[in-house]
Amino acid sequence: MVLNDRVLGAAALVVAAFLAWYGHDLEAPFAYEPVGPRAFPMLVAAMIALCGIRLVAKGGNPADANAPGANTRIASMVAVVAAYAVAFQWLGFVIATTLMAVLVGRLFGGTWLKGLLGGVVMGLGFFLLFDKVLDVVLPTGLLGGVL
Repeated sequence: MVLNDRVLGAAALVVAAFLAWYGHDLEAPFAYEPVGPRAFPMLVAAMIALCGIRLVAKGGNPADANAPGANTRIASMVAVVAAYAVAFQWLGFVIATTLMAVLVGRLFGGTWLKGLLGGVVMGLGFFLLFDKVLDVVLPTGLLGGVL
């Protein structure tokens, strides 16, 4: 099978359909924001669907083969993000985000120091933005007494 834009567009439409199916019945046990939890997955599904339709309609530009080692890095990144989703509640947003950022940064050639610095800044910065400014409750996990 030749990989091209149409194949990617069709895959994007499948992902968008899954997100729309999953997000359609999402309900919070209590009303904590006016829009509710279903808005985000539905918005993401719509954006992915629009991009998928564009790729399917645009044409079939062939894709180059991945560089050696790229598939391993991609699979590793998927595993790191899956572990992030599992550990998110227990570790808390700041620690889980920092660990994820460090590991993904290393996959893309970053140093340990830059990854750690970026991860801490991103974890704390986004926590403060969402929790304090936007009033979106994020799990504190192991840092519950500090944050």
